[in-house]
Amino acid sequence: MGRNNNHNNQNPTSRNLKNGADNRQQATDRYHSLRRGKSRALTEDERLLTRPAQPLVSPSEPVPQEQVRVEEHAVERALNFDFTITDPWRVLRIMSEFVNGFDVLAHIPPSVAIFGSARTKPTHAHYETAVNTARLLAQAGFGIITGGGPGIMEAGNKGAQEGENLSIGCNIELPFEQNSNPFLDISLDFKYFFVRKTLFIKYSSAFIIFPGGFGTMDELFEALTLIQTKKVSNFPIILYDTSYWSGLLHWLKETMQGAGNISAHDLSLLCMSDDPEEICRMVCEAYQRNTELEKDDRGRETSIR
Repeated sequence: MGRNNNHNNQNPTSRNLKNGADNRQQATDRYHSLRRGKSRALTEDERLLTRPAQPLVSPSEPVPQEQVRVEEHAVERALNFDFTITDPWRVLRIMSEFVNGFDVLAHIPPSVAIFGSARTKPTHAHYETAVNTARLLAQAGFGIITGGGPGIMEAGNKGAQEGENLSIGCNIELPFEQNSNPFLDISLDFKYFFVRKTLFIKYSSAFIIFPGGFGTMDELFEALTLIQTKKVSNFPIILYDTSYWSGLLHWLKETMQGAGNISAHDLSLLCMSDDPEEICRMVCEAYQRNTELEKDDRGRETSIR
């Protein structure tokens, strides 16, 4: 009897602390459950894009009593929940990545982004061509931005240093470890793909796309969409290795354009070249054209004022 009385008369503060600890444990257990069946920890990007499954309730059916009880105690749970693992808290992490990225890259020289497969070996011809292309662009005055990892990314950064210009790597946290390559003057690490892609777009004057996989295609079509919708200036997107990309371009023209889903002008946003010197020349000429257009725009703005 005495033990029961002691339990019922437990100090409210102690009860609240216990409830808070229980709720935090439940939150931890919920995220641990996401890892079941996996041999690794979740990345922050995965956490952001994952939402636990919930029971489906038809609007015509009565709400289950269990769900009613959960909703009744929602405020109490919110007060005791560890907010540092919730989506609103992630907004601050996302913001910190933008702030740090903008702060570091705000004063870099005009730069070109080089994309391609992380799986390309240093013995592959594409690797050496990427080194040469980056070297020529660096000697022409451009910094080089890559994803900071191995393969074509490493080749681009190596060429930048050989051309004695700035070598920048924007690495991403992945489920499998991807170390930064050893040819970086500036190395940034990101948890969120969309933050990283924003910085690629903002600080690049051209995209050079070497053969690659899904990640390379993601960067390619992100840039195409933003140029097509006039969200960014029309900077050149150059595909290296005609034999690799010709099948894609054929499909875009015959199938996508044939169905009326893009225009001939949209397709003209893509260029191809197998010559590093020609690629460098194309980038320089496009940059000069854009510079002149910006001068004209500033002149018109001044005359209006």
